[in-house]
Amino acid sequence: MKKHLIIILWMTFVLPGLTGHLAGAQEKPWTLQDCIGYALDHNLSVQRSALQVLQREVDVNTAENNRLPGVHGSASQNFSFGRGLTADNTYANTNTTNTSFSLGADMTLFNGFRLRNNILLSKLNLEAATVDLEKAKDDIRVAVAKAYVQILYNREILAVAQRQIEIDSLQVVRLETLKANGKSTAAEVAAQEATLAHSRLTCVQADNNLRLARLDLAQLLELPSPEGFDVVVPDDDALAVPMPAGPEAIYEEAVGIKPAVRAEETRLAYAERNIDLARSGYLPSLSLNGGLGTNFYTSSGYPSKTFFEQLGNNFSQYVGLSLNVPIFSRMANRNQVKTARISYDNQQLQLETAKKQLYKEIQQAWYNALAAQSKFESGTQAAAAAGESFALTQAKYENGKASITEFNESKNQYLKACSDLAQARYEFLYQTRLLDFYRGRELTL
Repeated sequence: MKKHLIIILWMTFVLPGLTGHLAGAQEKPWTLQDCIGYALDHNLSVQRSALQVLQREVDVNTAENNRLPGVHGSASQNFSFGRGLTADNTYANTNTTNTSFSLGADMTLFNGFRLRNNILLSKLNLEAATVDLEKAKDDIRVAVAKAYVQILYNREILAVAQRQIEIDSLQVVRLETLKANGKSTAAEVAAQEATLAHSRLTCVQADNNLRLARLDLAQLLELPSPEGFDVVVPDDDALAVPMPAGPEAIYEEAVGIKPAVRAEETRLAYAERNIDLARSGYLPSLSLNGGLGTNFYTSSGYPSKTFFEQLGNNFSQYVGLSLNVPIFSRMANRNQVKTARISYDNQQLQLETAKKQLYKEIQQAWYNALAAQSKFESGTQAAAAAGESFALTQAKYENGKASITEFNESKNQYLKACSDLAQARYEFLYQTRLLDFYRGRELTL
């Protein structure tokens, strides 16, 4: 009896895995680390987040360069025809030309700390974009791990369905042999053939679910096609993981490291700095400017010095200070400060929402893992008991002491127990790995 049970379990779980491994020998299957690494390099959402980081780096450079003086040069050439004012203050028909060159510079000396605050704000924006990139990577890691485990689960369900076909096929052959010897009826053979057809349909559905699961993961990886793509099945040691600490302890570790919270904390610092920027509207601004200039002028009918003589004689310089003191801005500055404070209060709520969402996710994962552990432990016992019961019923049926109905009921109970065990196994595997991921560890199987 135990021998039959060992053979059944081996054919259900070990043999399909070996067969799948040999079938995929032409192309090496991917580990979870392979999938995550490839997704981080090729996923489009991650690439868009990376471009946002590059744009924020440019913004920081722009803000810092605003402290430098601006230099500009200009040149102009004007021609005038017809009646115009002459040098002796009379009007005459003349043609005149005027050529001018200038070089100017301006520099902000003080503008209510706007320059400094803009630099700090741009750096906070860069930090937020960097953390957003890490969050995008974390989201991809979790999505890939979930899709990966779904493939493992669907593979095992397919193996159970294939085992069901094997059992039903053997019974069809057996009943046909008995019918040929007059020990079975055509109705019994037809009923078992119908059972076999239903098992084949179940297997086709399981195989299609496995194909779709591979497609989902391939799309996350941005692979052009799922053909030839397969994953590595972890060994049994990967499933022997203890339940981690309670959700409160995990949350204490996660709240300081998870990008979803850190991004909102950075945006809160941005909102606080934005209040200082709004207050700068109350302060005066002071700027320095200076420049060089010269020109060349001719008028028809009047003598003029040469081009370079005029440029030298007309050369001029200037330097100046400009002070702008805000007196009344129609309450615009006051309202900007109020708006900035409202944004700060709103961002505080966003931060609290992110923390509560993180705690809710950890709670859900922990209780899901706890439930899956219980189901896995009871499912292991149930599968063993159902396997033993099926082996006994099969022996009785083959000896004519059990009906085909009893045989099929026992078989279905056993296969259902195997399916439930597979679901609990991979649910427990995924949820415990997810809890470790919240604690800052890598997602591995």
